[in-house]
Amino acid sequence: MVVAVKDCPARLVPAGTKIIIPKDTFVTITQALGGNYTVAVNGNMARVDGTDAAALGLKEEKLEFEQPTSDEIIEEQVWQALKSIYDPEIPVNLVDLGLIYSVDIDQQNKSIQISMTLTAPACGMGPVLVSDIKYRVSKVPNVAQVDVELIFEPPWTRDMMSDEAKLETGMFF
Repeated sequence: MVVAVKDCPARLVPAGTKIIIPKDTFVTITQALGGNYTVAVNGNMARVDGTDAAALGLKEEKLEFEQPTSDEIIEEQVWQALKSIYDPEIPVNLVDLGLIYSVDIDQQNKSIQISMTLTAPACGMGPVLVSDIKYRVSKVPNVAQVDVELIFEPPWTRDMMSDEAKLETGMFF
């Protein structure tokens, strides 16, 4: 159990609704994966992004990007942000899990459209993962808007995982 040392942004699980955990609130950490925390607070489950962990007195995850020399969005930085997001149940990032199908950047509108899937269509964490993606990718320099579309065609299979992810999860055979 920890006590929030300052107001802490979070998202309710599984809906992804934004909330603030007020300073001096007791929270119980139920899971810590990929720098993110799932906590129990006031009878609810919530997800605290690792970049906000200092508000809970925990080590803050730094998501740093080299400042671009122009006002363009750098695609590699978008992928860097995506690789920093981990599935809440599998200790592998979304990119290596093969959940990100496409990233389309509109330089004129400073927006990004991401198509992704889930390991199972009925996965209850879909809204939280979408919220995680919007939150982290919006930290990339020059990004004004992030839209995420959940799609299920083609359906996800373990063959979409990187070799590293297969090794990490014991699915390399």
